[in-house]
Amino acid sequence: MPIHWFPGHMNATRQAIKDRVKAGLDVVIELLDARLPGSSANPLLAALTTGRPSLKVLNKQDLADPELTAQWLAHYNAQPHTRAIALDAGEKAPARLLIKACRELAPSRGGMDKPMRVLICGIPNVGKSTLINTLVGRKAAKTGDEPGITKTEQRIVLEDGFYLFDTPGMLWPRISIEQSGYHLAASGAIGRNAFDEEEVALELIAVLKRHYPQRLQERFGLAELGGEDEVLRAIGLKRGAKIKGGDVQMHKAAELLLVEYRQGLLGRITLETPQEMQAWRQAAADAEARKAAEAEAARLADKERRSGRRAASSGDA
Repeated sequence: MPIHWFPGHMNATRQAIKDRVKAGLDVVIELLDARLPGSSANPLLAALTTGRPSLKVLNKQDLADPELTAQWLAHYNAQPHTRAIALDAGEKAPARLLIKACRELAPSRGGMDKPMRVLICGIPNVGKSTLINTLVGRKAAKTGDEPGITKTEQRIVLEDGFYLFDTPGMLWPRISIEQSGYHLAASGAIGRNAFDEEEVALELIAVLKRHYPQRLQERFGLAELGGEDEVLRAIGLKRGAKIKGGDVQMHKAAELLLVEYRQGLLGRITLETPQEMQAWRQAAADAEARKAAEAEAARLADKERRSGRRAASSGDA
Protein backbone atom coordinates (compact mmCIF):
# COMPACT_ATOMS: atom_id res chain seq x y z
CA MET A 1 0.00 0.00 0.00
CA PRO A 2 1.50 3.40 -0.96
CA ILE A 3 2.10 5.68 2.05
CA HIS A 4 1.80 9.45 1.68
CA TRP A 5 1.68 12.25 4.24
CA PHE A 6 1.93 15.90 3.18
CA PRO A 7 0.10 18.22 5.63
CA GLY A 8 -0.63 21.82 4.64
CA HIS A 9 2.33 23.31 6.51
CA MET A 10 4.70 21.21 4.37
CA ASN A 11 3.52 23.03 1.27
CA ALA A 12 4.32 26.29 3.05
CA THR A 13 7.77 24.90 3.86
CA ARG A 14 8.37 24.17 0.19
CA GLN A 15 7.60 27.80 -0.65
CA ALA A 16 9.81 29.02 2.22
CA ILE A 17 12.73 27.01 0.84
CA LYS A 18 12.18 28.51 -2.61
CA ASP A 19 12.19 32.00 -1.10
CA ARG A 20 15.33 31.27 0.93
CA VAL A 21 17.17 30.05 -2.18
CA LYS A 22 16.23 33.24 -4.02
CA ALA A 23 17.36 35.41 -1.10
CA GLY A 24 20.78 33.76 -1.05
CA LEU A 25 21.99 30.47 0.30
CA ASP A 26 25.51 29.05 0.71
CA VAL A 27 25.08 25.53 2.09
CA VAL A 28 22.18 23.13 2.55
CA ILE A 29 22.33 20.81 5.54
CA GLU A 30 20.05 17.82 5.15
CA LEU A 31 19.53 15.76 8.27
CA LEU A 32 19.04 12.10 7.39
CA ASP A 33 18.00 9.22 9.60
CA ALA A 34 21.08 6.96 9.80
CA ARG A 35 18.74 3.94 9.96
CA LEU A 36 17.31 4.80 6.51
CA PRO A 37 19.78 7.19 4.83
CA GLY A 38 18.32 6.74 1.35
CA SER A 39 14.63 6.79 2.18
CA SER A 40 15.03 9.88 4.38
CA ALA A 41 16.75 11.87 1.61
CA ASN A 42 14.16 14.29 0.20
CA PRO A 43 14.08 14.42 -3.63
CA LEU A 44 11.96 17.57 -3.45
CA LEU A 45 14.66 19.32 -1.42
CA ALA A 46 17.30 18.25 -3.94
CA ALA A 47 15.23 19.76 -6.75
CA LEU A 48 14.63 23.02 -4.85
CA THR A 49 18.32 23.53 -3.95
CA THR A 50 20.07 22.33 -7.12
CA GLY A 51 23.62 23.62 -7.39
CA ARG A 52 24.05 24.45 -3.70
CA PRO A 53 26.80 22.66 -1.70
CA SER A 54 25.23 19.97 0.45
CA LEU A 55 26.10 18.56 3.86
CA LYS A 56 24.42 15.23 4.57
CA VAL A 57 24.21 14.54 8.30
CA LEU A 58 23.38 10.96 9.24
CA ASN A 59 21.68 11.55 12.56
CA LYS A 60 20.82 8.93 15.19
CA GLN A 61 23.93 6.95 14.28
CA ASP A 62 23.80 5.34 17.72
CA LEU A 63 20.67 3.49 16.54
CA ALA A 64 22.12 2.43 13.17
CA ASP A 65 24.35 -0.42 12.02
CA PRO A 66 27.90 1.06 12.08
CA GLU A 67 29.09 -0.96 9.07
CA LEU A 68 26.21 0.27 6.93
CA THR A 69 26.65 3.83 8.22
CA ALA A 70 30.21 3.70 6.85
CA GLN A 71 28.86 2.51 3.49
CA TRP A 72 26.34 5.35 3.35
CA LEU A 73 28.95 7.96 4.28
CA ALA A 74 31.16 6.73 1.45
CA HIS A 75 28.17 6.81 -0.90
CA TYR A 76 27.34 10.45 -0.16
CA ASN A 77 30.94 11.64 0.08
CA ALA A 78 31.50 10.35 -3.45
CA GLN A 79 28.89 12.79 -4.79
CA PRO A 80 30.05 16.18 -6.15
CA HIS A 81 29.82 19.27 -3.89
CA THR A 82 28.70 17.03 -1.04
CA ARG A 83 30.06 16.10 2.37
CA ALA A 84 28.62 13.58 4.77
CA ILE A 85 29.14 13.07 8.48
CA ALA A 86 27.41 10.95 11.13
CA LEU A 87 26.51 12.11 14.61
CA ASP A 88 24.07 11.93 17.48
CA ALA A 89 22.04 15.13 17.79
CA GLY A 90 22.48 15.47 21.53
CA GLU A 91 26.30 15.31 21.57
CA LYS A 92 27.92 18.75 21.73
CA ALA A 93 31.34 18.07 20.17
CA PRO A 94 30.16 16.17 17.06
CA ALA A 95 27.41 18.71 16.47
CA ARG A 96 30.00 21.51 16.25
CA LEU A 97 31.50 19.67 13.29
CA LEU A 98 28.63 21.08 11.24
CA ILE A 99 30.05 24.60 11.30
CA LYS A 100 33.50 23.37 10.26
CA ALA A 101 32.04 21.27 7.43
CA CYS A 102 29.94 24.19 6.16
CA ARG A 103 32.98 26.46 6.06
CA GLU A 104 34.85 23.84 4.04
CA LEU A 105 31.97 23.62 1.56
CA ALA A 106 31.76 27.43 1.18
CA PRO A 107 35.27 28.74 2.03
CA SER A 108 34.63 32.19 0.56
CA ARG A 109 31.80 32.89 2.99
CA GLY A 110 32.04 33.97 6.63
CA GLY A 111 32.36 37.11 8.71
CA MET A 112 29.94 40.01 8.96
CA ASP A 113 30.65 41.27 5.44
CA LYS A 114 29.91 37.88 3.85
CA PRO A 115 27.86 35.94 6.39
CA MET A 116 27.45 32.21 5.95
CA ARG A 117 23.81 31.46 5.12
CA VAL A 118 22.91 27.85 5.85
CA LEU A 119 19.56 26.13 5.44
CA ILE A 120 18.91 23.06 7.61
CA CYS A 121 16.20 20.65 6.52
CA GLY A 122 15.09 17.14 7.21
CA ILE A 123 12.15 14.79 7.30
CA PRO A 124 9.81 15.05 10.31
CA ASN A 125 11.03 13.56 13.59
CA VAL A 126 14.64 13.15 12.39
CA GLY A 127 16.05 15.05 15.40
CA LYS A 128 16.62 18.44 13.78
CA SER A 129 15.25 20.49 16.67
CA THR A 130 17.35 18.55 19.18
CA LEU A 131 20.45 19.16 17.07
CA ILE A 132 19.75 22.90 16.84
CA ASN A 133 19.24 23.16 20.60
CA THR A 134 22.56 21.37 21.10
CA LEU A 135 24.31 23.73 18.68
CA VAL A 136 23.11 26.90 20.36
CA GLY A 137 23.28 25.56 23.91
CA ARG A 138 19.70 26.47 24.71
CA LYS A 139 16.16 25.53 23.74
CA ALA A 140 15.80 27.36 20.42
CA ALA A 141 13.48 24.83 18.79
CA LYS A 142 10.59 22.69 20.04
CA THR A 143 11.22 18.96 20.29
CA GLY A 144 8.93 15.96 20.55
CA ASP A 145 8.36 12.33 19.56
CA GLU A 146 5.67 13.16 17.02
CA PRO A 147 6.42 14.40 13.48
CA GLY A 148 5.47 17.95 12.56
CA ILE A 149 6.48 19.81 15.76
CA THR A 150 8.22 22.73 14.00
CA LYS A 151 5.73 24.74 11.92
CA THR A 152 7.52 27.92 10.77
CA GLU A 153 10.97 28.98 9.58
CA GLN A 154 13.30 30.69 12.06
CA ARG A 155 16.76 32.24 11.81
CA ILE A 156 19.37 31.25 14.38
CA VAL A 157 22.77 32.93 14.80
CA LEU A 158 25.29 30.20 15.62
CA GLU A 159 28.38 32.42 15.48
CA ASP A 160 29.20 35.90 14.23
CA GLY A 161 28.58 35.79 10.51
CA PHE A 162 26.97 32.32 10.56
CA TYR A 163 23.20 32.25 10.10
CA LEU A 164 21.23 29.01 10.28
CA PHE A 165 17.73 28.97 8.81
CA ASP A 166 15.59 26.25 10.35
CA THR A 167 12.58 24.93 8.45
CA PRO A 168 9.76 22.57 9.48
CA GLY A 169 10.26 18.90 8.71
CA MET A 170 9.13 18.14 5.18
CA LEU A 171 8.33 15.03 3.20
CA TRP A 172 7.37 15.05 -0.46
CA PRO A 173 3.87 14.82 -1.97
CA ARG A 174 4.20 11.34 -3.46
CA ILE A 175 6.55 8.61 -2.22
CA SER A 176 7.13 6.55 -5.36
CA ILE A 177 9.41 3.94 -3.74
CA GLU A 178 7.15 1.62 -1.78
CA GLN A 179 9.94 0.37 0.50
CA SER A 180 10.79 3.96 1.45
CA GLY A 181 7.22 4.59 2.52
CA TYR A 182 7.33 1.61 4.87
CA HIS A 183 10.75 2.57 6.25
CA LEU A 184 9.68 6.17 6.87
CA ALA A 185 6.55 4.98 8.65
CA ALA A 186 8.51 2.49 10.76
CA SER A 187 10.95 5.22 11.82
CA GLY A 188 8.17 7.57 12.99
CA ALA A 189 8.58 10.17 10.23
CA ILE A 190 4.97 9.87 9.05
CA GLY A 191 1.86 10.77 11.04
CA ARG A 192 0.27 7.69 12.58
CA ASN A 193 -3.06 8.25 10.83
CA ALA A 194 -1.44 7.96 7.39
CA PHE A 195 -0.57 4.26 7.55
CA ASP A 196 -1.63 0.91 8.95
CA GLU A 197 0.66 -0.16 11.82
CA GLU A 198 0.13 -3.86 11.17
CA GLU A 199 1.12 -3.59 7.52
CA VAL A 200 4.22 -1.54 8.36
CA ALA A 201 5.19 -3.96 11.14
CA LEU A 202 4.95 -6.91 8.74
CA GLU A 203 7.25 -5.15 6.29
CA LEU A 204 9.67 -4.34 9.13
CA ILE A 205 9.69 -8.01 10.15
CA ALA A 206 10.50 -9.00 6.56
CA VAL A 207 13.57 -6.70 6.62
CA LEU A 208 14.66 -7.94 10.04
CA LYS A 209 14.29 -11.58 8.99
CA ARG A 210 16.44 -10.90 5.94
CA HIS A 211 19.23 -8.90 7.59
CA TYR A 212 18.97 -9.26 11.39
CA PRO A 213 17.20 -12.56 12.14
CA GLN A 214 19.19 -13.24 15.31
CA ARG A 215 18.26 -9.83 16.77
CA LEU A 216 14.59 -10.58 16.18
CA GLN A 217 14.85 -14.00 17.79
CA GLU A 218 16.85 -12.80 20.80
CA ARG A 219 14.70 -9.75 21.52
CA PHE A 220 11.42 -11.65 21.55
CA GLY A 221 12.63 -15.10 22.62
CA LEU A 222 11.62 -16.81 19.37
CA ALA A 223 12.99 -20.32 18.77
CA GLU A 224 12.44 -20.00 15.03
CA LEU A 225 11.13 -17.53 12.47
CA GLY A 226 8.16 -18.44 10.33
CA GLY A 227 6.21 -16.15 8.05
CA GLU A 228 5.78 -12.47 8.89
CA ASP A 229 2.27 -13.02 10.25
CA GLU A 230 3.50 -15.88 12.43
CA VAL A 231 6.34 -13.76 13.82
CA LEU A 232 4.04 -10.85 14.62
CA ARG A 233 1.59 -13.21 16.32
CA ALA A 234 4.45 -14.70 18.36
CA ILE A 235 5.58 -11.20 19.38
CA GLY A 236 2.03 -10.44 20.50
CA LEU A 237 1.97 -13.60 22.64
CA LYS A 238 5.34 -12.76 24.18
CA ARG A 239 4.25 -9.20 25.01
CA GLY A 240 0.78 -10.10 26.25
CA ALA A 241 -1.09 -8.36 23.42
CA LYS A 242 -4.17 -10.56 23.71
CA ILE A 243 -7.88 -10.09 23.36
CA LYS A 244 -10.66 -11.90 25.18
CA GLY A 245 -10.41 -15.58 24.45
CA GLY A 246 -6.63 -15.60 24.29
CA ASP A 247 -6.17 -14.65 20.64
CA VAL A 248 -3.48 -12.11 19.69
CA GLN A 249 -4.45 -8.48 19.10
CA MET A 250 -2.32 -8.06 15.97
CA HIS A 251 -2.66 -4.28 15.82
CA LYS A 252 -1.37 -3.97 19.38
CA ALA A 253 1.48 -6.37 18.64
CA ALA A 254 2.42 -4.20 15.65
CA GLU A 255 2.45 -1.06 17.78
CA LEU A 256 4.71 -2.75 20.36
CA LEU A 257 7.18 -3.87 17.69
CA LEU A 258 7.36 -0.40 16.12
CA VAL A 259 7.91 1.27 19.50
CA GLU A 260 10.72 -1.13 20.41
CA TYR A 261 12.36 -0.63 17.00
CA ARG A 262 12.19 3.18 17.26
CA GLN A 263 13.68 3.12 20.75
CA GLY A 264 16.61 1.01 19.56
CA LEU A 265 15.69 -1.94 21.76
CA LEU A 266 16.30 -4.39 18.92
CA GLY A 267 19.89 -3.20 18.59
CA ARG A 268 21.66 -1.05 15.99
CA ILE A 269 19.71 -1.65 12.79
CA THR A 270 19.83 -0.04 9.35
CA LEU A 271 16.94 -0.89 7.05
CA GLU A 272 18.62 -0.36 3.67
CA THR A 273 21.93 -0.41 1.84
CA PRO A 274 23.04 1.99 -0.94
CA GLN A 275 22.78 -0.89 -3.42
CA GLU A 276 19.22 -1.74 -2.37
CA MET A 277 18.19 1.89 -2.59
CA GLN A 278 19.62 2.20 -6.09
CA ALA A 279 17.69 -0.90 -7.20
CA TRP A 280 14.45 0.40 -5.66
CA ARG A 281 14.87 3.78 -7.35
CA GLN A 282 15.44 2.12 -10.70
CA ALA A 283 12.41 -0.13 -10.25
CA ALA A 284 10.26 2.89 -9.32
CA ALA A 285 11.54 4.82 -12.35
CA ASP A 286 10.81 1.85 -14.63
CA ALA A 287 7.30 1.57 -13.20
CA GLU A 288 6.72 5.30 -13.76
CA ALA A 289 7.95 4.97 -17.35
CA ARG A 290 5.62 2.02 -18.01
CA LYS A 291 2.70 3.92 -16.49
CA ALA A 292 3.44 6.95 -18.66
CA ALA A 293 3.75 4.76 -21.78
CA GLU A 294 0.44 3.05 -21.02
CA ALA A 295 -1.26 6.40 -20.47
CA GLU A 296 0.13 7.70 -23.77
CA ALA A 297 -0.97 4.55 -25.62
CA ALA A 298 -4.46 4.90 -24.13
CA ARG A 299 -4.56 8.57 -25.14
CA LEU A 300 -3.57 7.76 -28.74
CA ALA A 301 -6.08 4.90 -28.93
CA ASP A 302 -8.83 7.19 -27.66
CA LYS A 303 -7.81 9.86 -30.17
CA GLU A 304 -7.94 7.29 -32.96
CA ARG A 305 -11.38 6.12 -31.87
CA ARG A 306 -12.69 9.69 -31.82
CA SER A 307 -11.19 10.31 -35.25
CA GLY A 308 -12.84 7.15 -36.56
CA ARG A 309 -16.22 8.19 -35.20
CA ARG A 310 -15.89 11.62 -36.79
CA ALA A 311 -14.96 10.01 -40.15
CA ALA A 312 -17.92 7.65 -39.94
CA SER A 313 -20.24 10.53 -39.10
CA SER A 314 -18.96 12.52 -42.09
CA GLY A 315 -19.49 9.52 -44.36
CA ASP A 316 -23.08 9.10 -43.20
CA ALA A 317 -23.71 12.76 -43.92
